[in-house]
Amino acid sequence: MNTPHINTGGNKIAESILLPGDPLRCKFIAENYLTDVVQFNSVRNMLGFTGKYKGKEVSVMGTGMGMPSIGIYSYELITKFEVKNLIRIGSCGAIQENLKLYDIVIGQGASTNSNFASQYGLPGTFAPIASYELLFKAVESANKLGIHVNIGNILSSDIFYDDNKDSYLLWKKMGVLAIEMEAAALYMNAARLGAKALCILTVSDSIVNHEETTAEERQTAFHKMMEISLDMI
Repeated sequence: MNTPHINTGGNKIAESILLPGDPLRCKFIAENYLTDVVQFNSVRNMLGFTGKYKGKEVSVMGTGMGMPSIGIYSYELITKFEVKNLIRIGSCGAIQENLKLYDIVIGQGASTNSNFASQYGLPGTFAPIASYELLFKAVESANKLGIHVNIGNILSSDIFYDDNKDSYLLWKKMGVLAIEMEAAALYMNAARLGAKALCILTVSDSIVNHEETTAEERQTAFHKMMEISLDMI
């Protein structure tokens, strides 16, 4: 079965999938961590691969940037390809002073300035949260690997270049750890469709301290979140 955005060519997609935004990061993971790799997608150059990690079958696929994009891919993966566990691995901008470059942030919840939830017609405000089962497994894997993680609320924003440069301060006051652009939509799709989702992030820049990593580092140097996500499968 194929969709407008995923054409597997008959190759399998595993029940558990890692979802980096960058398709080149997806390729890096497949080439450096997986064995017996087969490519299952190249539509729109959004690469997808299935392989094995320590004998366990796992897939990895890029999702692009923003909630509309990950909303499309996660919906199709869950409804058409019966994916059960979706783990976003990506970058984030820290908005708390204690978070440094390359620190790991796990999104227990995902606040948002998006109206993605309006499609559900809910009589209130929905709180997108991670699967506790996946969160627990991620913390277990991080402890086993000796990797410190920061767990809490993140902000999924529709805006990368914000006209109000200080808008993040209001979220900071609420204890939000970092800003990214996808998790809330992933968590909502998973909740609505009966799947499990988690977002594991690496701090790529600090909005507070004005530090940042390079594009190449974001593609290849974020090993810790890759290792946590693979170990927990």
